Amino acid sequence: MSHDPQETTPAEPDVMEDTYWRKNGWSARVIKNEDDDGWAVEIRKAGLAEPALISPWVMGRDKKNPKPFDGPAFTTFVKTASEVLERSARQRDAAMKKRASVAWGGIWYDVTLEQIPDEYEPHAILSALDPQGKRVGHCRVPANFKFSRDIATEWAKNEFRAIGA
Repeated sequence: MSHDPQETTPAEPDVMEDTYWRKNGWSARVIKNEDDDGWAVEIRKAGLAEPALISPWVMGRDKKNPKPFDGPAFTTFVKTASEVLERSARQRDAAMKKRASVAWGGIWYDVTLEQIPDEYEPHAILSALDPQGKRVGHCRVPANFKFSRDIATEWAKNEFRAIGA
């Protein structure tokens, strides 16, 4: 029986076979390891085009076929794959957003530059919040805008007027 993880959704019934499990929007398939004579497990999350994790898998007792998959292994692989996806999302978010705290006129401001990866008009949004969290500045800047603490301080000195205006 062939399973296509691209077609799975969290609403589909659970599958628990020796070399394929699907449960709660996750699937795990034992695959041939292309790098050697062993086996690997490919973990996918429904809706994602690429596997979240590929990890080595153990041989069965005959030293030829893969060991059958089981519940504890599935749970461990899903937990690990979830952590990989979360770490990747945090790194992606960090790369898209830069932040600096600056003081001007006796007030600390939180200034952020957030990249907007628009297909047609990539740009960034520069914004500033006062200590109460009220937005005191907001403007669109080019995607290649050079952000630094000095630039943020200069923007505060200029009363958060639009850059280039």
